[in-house]
Amino acid sequence: MLGSPYNHTTEAPATFILVGIPGLQSSHLWLAISLSIMYPTALLANTLIVTVIWMDSTLQEPMYCFLCVLAAVDMVMASSVVPKMVSIFSSGDNSISFSACFTQMYFVHAATAVESGLLLAMAFDRYVAICKPLHYKRILTPRVMLGMSVTITIRAIISMTPLSWMVSHLPFCGSNVVLHSYCEHIAVAKLACADPRPSSLYSLIVSSIIVGSDVAVFDLSKNAQLKALSTCGSHVGVIALYYLPGMASIYVAWLGEDIVPLSTQVLLADLYLIIPSTLNPIIYGLKTKQIQNRTWSLLTHCLFNHSNLGS
Repeated sequence: MLGSPYNHTTEAPATFILVGIPGLQSSHLWLAISLSIMYPTALLANTLIVTVIWMDSTLQEPMYCFLCVLAAVDMVMASSVVPKMVSIFSSGDNSISFSACFTQMYFVHAATAVESGLLLAMAFDRYVAICKPLHYKRILTPRVMLGMSVTITIRAIISMTPLSWMVSHLPFCGSNVVLHSYCEHIAVAKLACADPRPSSLYSLIVSSIIVGSDVAVFDLSKNAQLKALSTCGSHVGVIALYYLPGMASIYVAWLGEDIVPLSTQVLLADLYLIIPSTLNPIIYGLKTKQIQNRTWSLLTHCLFNHSNLGS
């Protein structure tokens, strides 16, 4: 299926070859065009979110601070994979060095773990605002917010560092062809000359624990759930958009190609990294009037000053 350009090595490879989406090579150009539109959109929208929240003192509230960090994480996650994917899909430049591969792997998985924690923190913020509005400022103090942010970051580092370490220390003495669009850990681990199941099992357990604990951390009353759904529909939608494809991509990889085609597995994992990064700022921006107004004011101010300078 892969043809003659893909060979086997007898030593640990200096580079890996990223195939892209096996079986969908004819669609690579269309995927490159789509990603070339979605990626700049994600960067621009998330940059606007960060800039508006950073510059406007009226938006220095816990929810907006978490949203600012979420936008920054989205940019890191998308930037770690999309430029290389576009290069693969458009020009066939599909080689990646050994060190760059595992650096990419670490940033992708660490960013996803941080994002999961941020969504939990934002859900906690909405829970307090809805169910305990009189105690909101007393509960979500700057010290509590800092503690939550540090905990989220440490949890991501502690949980994802062993995964990248385990995969990078596997012996690679066979094929260097990764049947994926980026250095996804299961796809890389399958190339090892040793049993890849320990690292894959670690990934499955840690991902299930992180997502399971984040989703089940609250035992809200029925009344609180109804309030949350009625006032935080956008956040619920973002959580569903993030968790469902993410967990689907993990479990689908475990089911194997016999049940789910490899092309579907890879495409699902690719879209999971770029779609939330593109839609998150749009969803929150459309839902939050303060951000809409501040963004429009900022754009108007920049365009007006630019036109005055030009004249």
